[in-house]
Amino acid sequence: VQLVESGGGLVQPGGSLRLSCAASGIIFRIVTMNWYRQTPGKQRELVAFITSGGSTNYADSVRGRFTISRDNAKNTVYLQMSSLKPEDTAVYYCNVFVTDNYWGQGTQVTVSS
Repeated sequence: VQLVESGGGLVQPGGSLRLSCAASGIIFRIVTMNWYRQTPGKQRELVAFITSGGSTNYADSVRGRFTISRDNAKNTVYLQMSSLKPEDTAVYYCNVFVTDNYWGQGTQVTVSS
């Protein structure tokens, strides 16, 4: 199983970014995909998930600002982040559980003026 994130970077408060996570080695269309984030000294936090059927859920801190989606034809999950705040600064990880927990390498998102 391989998960490769992309799309992080530096953005001003109020701005937007879209993260992508390309998956391989799994039957993508049948799995739930997750986005987590982590800041130094804190536990990894579940940001959003999307089920195989397209149901979604979000952490309270991002609900209404972030949107998770998936493209089963491309084996890719996305996280559209809008109205970004400095407290959204973190390393964002893609995750899937398929007999074991698998993580991407992470992509840094920095929200700063």
